[in-house]
Amino acid sequence: MTASHPRHRRALVVPAGMALATALAFLPNTAATAAPADQGAASADAASLSYVVNVQGGHGAPAHVKKAIAKAGGTIVTSYERIGVIVVHASDADFAKTIRKVPGVQSAGATRNAPLPSAATTDLGSPKVLSAAEVAEATAEAAAGQDPLENLQWDLAAIKADKAHEKSLGSPKVTVAVIDTGVDDTHPDIAPNFDRAASVNCVAGKPDTSEGAWRPGAAESPHGTHVAGEIAAAKNGVGMTGVAPGVKVSGIKVSNPDGYFYTEAVVCGFMWAAEHGVDVTNNSYYTDPWYFNCTNDPDQKALVEAVSRATRYAERKGAVNVAAAGNENYDLASDSITDPSSPNDGTPSDREIDPSKCLDIPTQLPGVVTVASTGAKGLKSSFSNYGRGIIDIAAPGGDSTALQTPAPPATSGLILGTLPGGGYGYMAGTSMASPHVAGVAALIKSKHPYAPPALVKALLYAQADATACTKPYDIDNDGKADAVCEGPKNRNGFYGWGMADALDAVTR
Repeated sequence: MTASHPRHRRALVVPAGMALATALAFLPNTAATAAPADQGAASADAASLSYVVNVQGGHGAPAHVKKAIAKAGGTIVTSYERIGVIVVHASDADFAKTIRKVPGVQSAGATRNAPLPSAATTDLGSPKVLSAAEVAEATAEAAAGQDPLENLQWDLAAIKADKAHEKSLGSPKVTVAVIDTGVDDTHPDIAPNFDRAASVNCVAGKPDTSEGAWRPGAAESPHGTHVAGEIAAAKNGVGMTGVAPGVKVSGIKVSNPDGYFYTEAVVCGFMWAAEHGVDVTNNSYYTDPWYFNCTNDPDQKALVEAVSRATRYAERKGAVNVAAAGNENYDLASDSITDPSSPNDGTPSDREIDPSKCLDIPTQLPGVVTVASTGAKGLKSSFSNYGRGIIDIAAPGGDSTALQTPAPPATSGLILGTLPGGGYGYMAGTSMASPHVAGVAALIKSKHPYAPPALVKALLYAQADATACTKPYDIDNDGKADAVCEGPKNRNGFYGWGMADALDAVTR
């Protein structure tokens, strides 16, 4: 994320408790109202914390480990035996230290700093909602064969998705899971393609399959619904069009009412996807409370191990995992980065980290497709993280309209998406770039239904349109370089293998 010296964080600010790789500071903010206290909160003493305890996978938690957990004052919430991850609640501040000494325990750590259940409320970055007048104007200008709002979606043409749709919309046998803040499946553009069986609420660290549990609450972020529409909004004469409007999309809710994505929820999300036939997962967030998890810290090491096991398991079961690169204009290939935001549920402080040893999870985990963002002019978005050897591919995530203005009839440099309650709105961030790549991966899987994840990824990269480094990169034209791109045209720090190509995905 940055060079070997501290960099000023750009005007994309993710509020504490909103670890989304998402909405820009130039979007309007609204104060969140208090969320229901019971939603996603496991029953626990007010002083309890949540922990992951990692043991050898495939054999279940050993009896002596279970006994030791109970003796240390822990309560097992659930156990993912195939990967050896046990979710525990405990109120003893020394629980992790105690349990690490138990034979058979490979690592253990607290997943949060705030006691369970969290009581914080924060401001949420809210989308720029499309007005009725804007909808009417766009509908009047829509070309034949287009959905009413499609002419506002400059991002579709940027990856040739409009041309791809003339060949294929994708297969309904393919499902993309949106691991996020929840998905409103009642939206008219999402309902036709929603996969109920692959949807769940994982906020407590174990699956909640009750009807509608995957939906965001009224006071919760619309982020997941926006992402779902970008991927698979139906081409049905209503609203907008997704990158892969013929595939299925599911909602796996992992963000609690305060907007935190904790490890136990993320692990649950990947495990659910793995066991329910999901072909692609989209991950537009980082796992709270640490932006970067340093493996020389025993707690953070345990979080990296738990999420790594879950992503690897999901890929072994057939899922391609796609993740947003983040929005701080960091160079992820640098020797040192200043992280001023961690832990975001405690007292953050500036800390110098080595991004090769302190990882943004799941973004930097092996096997995960890491996506950078571009704007309407095809340049790296002003906020997008980058790094040679880290970024795999690029896709439209939007940028300030003043910095990258789209060609008419589009009017906004941000990305249009679906909003809970049947609306539409603009957002920007690598959170919006990642679902474009997830959609293209779904089109590849539709074309090659028996392709394993490794082949889908290989095709995704081979078909990407090689994009040379932007040199000099002075996005705001102030005479100073805003980032430095390294590498050749077909594998560099800004664009990876290049821009995702939806047309090649359905024709090659």
